[in-house]
Amino acid sequence: YNVFHAARQASVKHIIFASTNRVTHGYEKDEPYSSIVAGKYEGIKPGGYLMINEDMPAKPDSFYGVSKLFGENLGRFYYEKYDIPVTCLRIGSVNKSNKPELIRDFATFCSHHDLAQLVEKCVEADNLTFDIFYGVSQNTWRFWSYENAQSKLGYSPEADAQSYR
Repeated sequence: YNVFHAARQASVKHIIFASTNRVTHGYEKDEPYSSIVAGKYEGIKPGGYLMINEDMPAKPDSFYGVSKLFGENLGRFYYEKYDIPVTCLRIGSVNKSNKPELIRDFATFCSHHDLAQLVEKCVEADNLTFDIFYGVSQNTWRFWSYENAQSKLGYSPEADAQSYR
């Protein structure tokens, strides 16, 4: 709240909120996502399932996810009440090594380059209102959709966690 309030007082033209994939992490208890994050791909075709997207109901898995969901809702409020464009990035698995470290990462990995590209495209965009984008690379086993970022920003992730196998 303090950051959003200060941004409004400073007449900031666009807020980019670092949210998290944890606002929809609860889907990973459901099939086929639970099998994918466990690395059990037998009988599953890559991309042959519903991609989790920003229009689906939130399913946070922790108080952390709930707190980030609060931030997203605060962003919607600030856009609707104060007309400040707010972009929420549901960032995937980013780590210091810039490669998958856990089995789950083969679905959720976001490379440094891809995340930087997404943020840069958000900064440069001038047609945003209130938007949510998933920060994920073009992983063979991904289950988050980046189509919203692709259509609105021209986001085109390049990395695929599969190349690290």
